[in-house]
Order: sequence, then C-alpha cells, then structure tokens
Amino acid sequence: MGATLLQSPFSMRVFLFALAALFLLPELQCAQQMTRHYKFNIRLHNVTRLCHTKSIVTVNGRFPGPKIVAREGDRVIVKVVNHAQYNVSLHWHGIRQLQSGWADGPAYITQCPIQTGQSYIYNFTIIGQRGTLFWHAHISWLRSTLYGPIIILPKHNVPYPFAKPYKEVPMIFGEWWNTDTEAVISQALQTGAGPNVSDAYTINGLPGPLYNCSTKDAFKLRVKPGKTYLLRLINAALNDELFFSIANHTLTVVEADAIYVKPFDTNILLITPGQTTNVLLKTKPNLPNATFLMAARPYATGLGTFDNTTTAGLLKYKQPNSSLSSNINLNLPLLRPTLPALNDTSFAANFSSKLRSLANAQFPATVPQSIDRRFFFTVGLGSNPCPKNQTCQGPNGTKFTASINNVSFIQPTTAILQAHYFGQSNGVYTTNFPNYPLIPFNYTGTPPNNTGVTNGTKVEVLPFNTSVELVMQGTSILGAESHPFHLHGYNFYVVGQGFGNYDPNKDPSNFNLIDPVERNTAGVPSGGWIAIRFRADNPGAWFMHCHFDVHMSWGLKMAWIVLDGKLPNQKLLPPPSDLPKC
Repeated sequence: MGATLLQSPFSMRVFLFALAALFLLPELQCAQQMTRHYKFNIRLHNVTRLCHTKSIVTVNGRFPGPKIVAREGDRVIVKVVNHAQYNVSLHWHGIRQLQSGWADGPAYITQCPIQTGQSYIYNFTIIGQRGTLFWHAHISWLRSTLYGPIIILPKHNVPYPFAKPYKEVPMIFGEWWNTDTEAVISQALQTGAGPNVSDAYTINGLPGPLYNCSTKDAFKLRVKPGKTYLLRLINAALNDELFFSIANHTLTVVEADAIYVKPFDTNILLITPGQTTNVLLKTKPNLPNATFLMAARPYATGLGTFDNTTTAGLLKYKQPNSSLSSNINLNLPLLRPTLPALNDTSFAANFSSKLRSLANAQFPATVPQSIDRRFFFTVGLGSNPCPKNQTCQGPNGTKFTASINNVSFIQPTTAILQAHYFGQSNGVYTTNFPNYPLIPFNYTGTPPNNTGVTNGTKVEVLPFNTSVELVMQGTSILGAESHPFHLHGYNFYVVGQGFGNYDPNKDPSNFNLIDPVERNTAGVPSGGWIAIRFRADNPGAWFMHCHFDVHMSWGLKMAWIVLDGKLPNQKLLPPPSDLPKC
C-alpha cells in the first residue's frame, strides 16, 4: 500500500501545528532548563614550564582543565573517571548544592574519594546563581593542577546589571612547582616544617615573561580599542593571596564570588585563593603605542617563607578590522603596573571594604536581621609535639599545626555526610565542637607560652533555617597572618571586620546589615577579625576551612551539619547509587 496523504481539515491542522512547534522548538528549549553533560578523565600528562617537564594530574590532558559553561537553572552532570594512581575528588567551588550535598566533593566530608579505575557522576542543579566560580580537586594538594573555570550565564533574556561586554575572558591564577606537589606536602607533614614554596605563579597555566625560560609561556590578551571586556578572574593558587593590576588601565569591579556588587573603579585588586572577581576592562579609545603588562604577585603577612615572584601576561592592542599578524608590533615599549608592597595590609582592608551588595529589588541582600546562634572562632597556627624517636623541623623542634578554637581537625576515614545520613556517626565524628575558645587570651597580643592544640573530628550541628552569626578572630600565635575562609554549600554576608581583638560590646554597632558583600570565601584580616551571617537553609554536611592548602593540611578546618527541615524541599536527597566507597 502507498502512503496516505493528509486529507481531512483536522489532519491538516494537526500537521500545521506540529510544523510550527518544530520551528519554535529551539526557542522553547532556550526558555527551559538544559542539562549539560561533561566527561572528565583524570589522567597524567607531561607538561613543561620553566624548562622543567613533569607528569601532572589533569582533566582530559588539559592544564588548566576545561571550563564548565551553564546558565542559571541548568542541570550539570559531570562523569569523572579516575585513570590516575591517586584517589581523587572534585569540588564545584561556590555552587550552593541545594539538596545535592553528595555532589559537593570534599574528600571524607561529603564523599569518599574516587579510587583508581573507578568513576562517579556529579549531578547538581544551579539554582539562583550566575557569575564566575571554579572547580578543583579537593584532596591533598592535587588541586595544584586539577582546576578550571565555571561560567554561569544569566537566564535567557536576563541582562547583566551593567553594559554588555564586547567579549568575556576567563583568567585563572595558579601556582607551579617544578617538583611533585604530593611529595612536597608529604615531606612537610612528616618533618613538621613548612612546605617548599612554589617556583612560579601562573595566568591560565602560563608563568609569563618575568621568569627564566618562560618568555614564550605567557598569556596574551589581544584587545581592540574602544571596547569593554569582562575579565573573569579566579584565584586557584594553593597558598597565596594575589595583588593584580594592568599597567595604565582602570578596572571596574562588578562581581565577587558570583554575586553582583555595586561597581567601583580600581587600578589594583586583591584576590585570595578560592575567590573570584569579575571586572570590566575598558580599552583605550585609540591605538596606544605600547604593550601593557598584566601582573600578579603575592600579598603575604605570615612569618614563613613564600613564593616572592611575579606572574605576568601581555595586554596587546590590535587594529580593528585587521589580521593579528599584521598589527602585533614586537618593538613596542612594555609598560609595567605598580603593585602594593608584599605586606600592605592597609590596602587589603581598604579594598575589601569597598565591596558592597547591589541590595536592590532584583538582587536583594537578605541579611539575617535576628540571630538564633552566635559563634566565636579563633583561627590560627599552633604546634604539636614531635613524636618520640623523630626529629621535627617546626617551631622549637615541634610540628606546625593549625586550629579553630584550638581544635585541629583530623580527617576521618569515612565520609561525614554518609555517617550522618545513615545515623552511623560513632567513631567518625563528635558533635562537641566548641562554640567559643575554651581558654580566652589576648588573641592578637603577646602569644601564650603554650602553643599546643587539641586534635579531633568535631562538628557543629545546626537545626534547619537557623540564623547564624560567626565571628572569626585571627590569632598571633606563631605570627599573625590572614586566612581566607571558605564555607561550602552557602554564601554568607560579611557584616563586619576590624583589627585587633573583637569587642562584642562595641563592634556590632558598626555592622553593615543593609548592603554587605555576599561571598563564599572571605579573608580573616592579619591581626584582626571578620563577622559573617548566614541562614542554615541547606541540609547536609558542609566543610569550612582556610583556603591556604598548607593551613588546611595542618588542620585549619571544621564541618557544620545542617539538619533536614520539615518540607520535602528542605531535606537532603538520598545518596546516588555510584557514591564512592572508602
């Protein structure tokens, strides 16, 4: 039999409707949530920097790793297959992970690591977030090479709260060691000394022309005159805050940690490990007769050694409507920016104080105005006694350590979230984390004679929807220095900061409860304190730690457990079937 033609009026209407739907389908899809699929193969790859070739852990053989691009509201599915000899876990830094704590990634907190030859599917939805974040390994020091950008675009037809840029450019800062970073931290933990510092900083994996044997390994940003570029800045360095500047150019800060801020202009910015900052770069109206250095170097206040070098990229102008090869003049003068002194704490404090939430109808600042639970955490370094029959190279023959309220966190061997969810916390963690220092002292004054700490896997438990105020107080034990703290699963509002010892009777009167900056990572000032507020509306087990990996390795970390609420959308979903086992 032959095919039957559509003959009836009803059949013709159905056909025409289907045809119209076919043409409209792309528009309908754009208005709906999309599912973005990625596959990350963790494998070793040879990379050469500073004339040193070494085998590093990568995603898909790329360094830095691939970028994840999604829109607000999209679902992201990343299948991670581990071909390397190391256990691996990946963290999607800054993603709220609402009801999807199993996908957060820190090893032994929300999951056991992915073992060699095994795989795990990270599955999460981006809810109420847009901007720049990043992903990185969250076990040992593997994030020295395992990291990449996360770019969350606004929903379709939702504009930025600033003029649309001509082009968007991710710039991710990192650190490079000529040696194996796993060997570096392993040796440091064994001897009790500070670890060997990095050999270079990098921009998009490249050290730049200020290092030996690195003239060609420089990130180049080629721009047109009279255009506005959105630079998505990410600090993925392990252990250093960075000053950044572009010679003879002004940057307009418009976003911090994927939250829009009130725009302000600056020639220099400070970005800590774990932070992201979006800036607008308005290029000069006419073609300048120069090439401009984009430089980053550390802000360091501690007593220990650090990598005192400068990474740089090149900002090069090109003629509009001409090819690259015809308008790159290698003989142009190279202009360099002026960066603050290495220990310029005054600049650091002034810069952070300029950050303010938009706090408007579209992007409100929902700062908790009444507080259910208040906490006061001291954060800083300390020491552990040297084991018998061993020589240690830390302070006075001890081992370096770090603590919150004098508790140095011991990593469990079972994931905390798993133990909590199945009611099997015995032997994994205890719920007696101190809310305040057990022994008060002059935190930023003369250090006490006893610099020892206690050790344990202790957590703080919060009922669902608890409004929290946390003051983190830096200490001068073994030297005052800044500590960039990251809270998983949450953003928080930085309502206050100051130097010296926090005064609970005077300082709260100066808190900003109107338009404080909202972040996921914020620096506790060197010799000072920071006050944050958040609402515990995301059930699960959430890591909080200093984002200097050396400090985290020494125990400067803890975990919050947020209990389920009563409604279905206030409960942690069950674990996925492929959750890695310890």
